[in-house]
Formats: sequence, C-alpha cells, structure tokens
Amino acid sequence: MTDSLEHLRQWVGGKESHHDLATAWPIAAMTATLDRRDPPPREGDAIPEGWHWSYFLETAPASELAHDGHPKRGGFLPPVSLPRRMWAGGRLDFRRPIRIGEKLARESEILSVEPKSGKSGNLVFVTVRHTVSASNEIAVVEEHDIVYRDAAIPGTPIPPGKPAPANAVWRHEVMPDEAMLFRYSALIFNAHRIHYDIDYCRKEEGYPGLIVHGPLQTTLLLDLSRRNAGKPVRKLDYRAVSPLFHNEKITVGGIPSADGTTAQLWTAGPSGHIAMTGTVTY
Repeated sequence: MTDSLEHLRQWVGGKESHHDLATAWPIAAMTATLDRRDPPPREGDAIPEGWHWSYFLETAPASELAHDGHPKRGGFLPPVSLPRRMWAGGRLDFRRPIRIGEKLARESEILSVEPKSGKSGNLVFVTVRHTVSASNEIAVVEEHDIVYRDAAIPGTPIPPGKPAPANAVWRHEVMPDEAMLFRYSALIFNAHRIHYDIDYCRKEEGYPGLIVHGPLQTTLLLDLSRRNAGKPVRKLDYRAVSPLFHNEKITVGGIPSADGTTAQLWTAGPSGHIAMTGTVTY
C-alpha cells in the first residue's frame, strides 16, 4: 500500500487546462431538466450558480471508457485501483457571474491524494481544484472531492444518513425519474452506468435503483436557494452522506440564518434521512 500510495501521490500537482464558450443551449436544457419556467436564456444573461458544470465536458472516446462508464484511469486523475468512484463533496466560491456569450477557461490541479479506512472498507480521496475564468476574470473557484471505494459486498445494507431537520423553512419536492437522470447525464456527458443501467446498479454495485447524481443534488441545493433567498450565493460547502435512488421522492430543505447571511440546506429521501448537506454563504 505504501508503494502504491507513493505512486498515486505523483499525480499531486498535476494540471490541465480547458476552454469553452458559455452558450445558451445548456442553460435552456438545464432549465427544462429541473422543470423550471424561466424565460429563454439570452446573450449577456447570468447563468445560475453551479450551472457551469454544463461546460468543459469530458469527451473521452468510447473505446477509452472503463467497464463502469468512466474514462479509463491514469490520465489527469490518478489510477486508483479501488473500483468504485463517487462524488463525495466540495466547496464552491462564486466570485462573479458567468454570462452567456463569454469565453471560458478552466485550470484544474490535483491538490491531494489521501487514503482512509472506514466501516465500508478502504477509501482514497482525491481533491481537485478548478479555477473557472470568464472573459479573463476569475468567476468560480471550486474544490471537488472524489472518493474511490472497495467493490460492493452483496447483501450489505446501505447505512442511512441522519434524520433531516423537521423545521425546514424552505422546501421543494422533486421526483427523479429515469427521464430526469437521463437528461442530466446527457447534459454533463456522464456515462457512469450507476445513473442509467439498472442491472449494473443491482448486480454489480448492490444498489436497489439508479443513483441520483451528486452534482444534480448539489444543483438542487443551489436551486432551492435561488427559489427562496432572492440573492446570489457567494459560497457553498457541501458533502454527500448517503445515496438517493430514482423514482423516490426527494425533499430539498433549507433553514436560513436569523441574519440572512447563511443557510443550511439538505436533500433527503422518502425515509427522511439526509443524503446531502450543504451550507451556503450570501
């Protein structure tokens, strides 16, 4: 493990750059996916916080995809041998709005590779920092935590998160059906099979249903704030706790602070247990 870890840590400090254009179509498509009724996006409009994930899409050729649908390992991300890769959480710092029509650039860097062990077995956390610029000005600084895990053991129960607060001030319900998950996967060009292949989920990952994407849940947290707070988010710190499955109603809840400078947000499944938690700062 030591030699392997030393090998993986050679990826720390690795960098890559991408460029894109903030076009209107992904914003219109995300609006439809979230069942919003916003006006059609136009040149110069600010995109909602978090919707920058519709750009800089990874386009690995089909022949370079692994069995799970992710690109084969060993490129920008380290070649962690643990089979399951998941979205664990992150921190978003929104410096200024991204507007439709702007030229975009993203600089990415591997910040850390850290092994851990828990009740579910061996884990390796990889943290990546993305700095997104619009018209040569920094717009978003993001730290994204990726976790690699052991293979699922058949019959192992999925531990629930803690019960969600019962005193939500903001509340929105979402039914993530197959169409919603398909649309979101297409929007971020994500071929991970846990989001569309029910046989793979059940037989190889040990899940009862399709998994609701981590970034989709994060987008729902930010969308709840957008629907209720009436002001832009400056920062979001979020963490995935337990999975949510398709065709199970999601409750997105929030409690703003008394002074209105922060809010606690969460997603919860039908059991009422937290799946993702986040704190926004205005």
